[in-house]
Amino acid sequence: MRSKQALTLSDVKKIAAAAEAEAVANKWAVTIAIVDDGGNLLWLQRLDGAAPVSASIAPSKARTSALGQRETKVYEDVINNGRYSFLSAPNIDGLLEGGVPIMVGSDCVGAVGVSGVKSTEDAQIAKAGIAALGL
Repeated sequence: MRSKQALTLSDVKKIAAAAEAEAVANKWAVTIAIVDDGGNLLWLQRLDGAAPVSASIAPSKARTSALGQRETKVYEDVINNGRYSFLSAPNIDGLLEGGVPIMVGSDCVGAVGVSGVKSTEDAQIAKAGIAALGL
């Protein structure tokens, strides 16, 4: 047996606060979702002005990132490069940039998904949140 790291509520609050600060500093109305390593929702925050659909997209991006243990941009690139059959992969649906895994060494402990602005900006917000953990 090996021990594994896990996100605490304190960690989640740090990530959320830093992600929100990044979004607010840039005047971006987004939804921020944080999940554990199994893709289970730990936090959902929709900033004022964020489109209602972003509350569905952000958790999907986070879940896909956690389960795949990689940024969702990887999947978007695979599809954009012509591998359309990947759209049939089971149980993943957040195949747009903006989902970023939270890695502790080589272990994925969760992910952050953001939706509401350009995908590159969503990813920027997610990464700013994760950076607050100082990993």
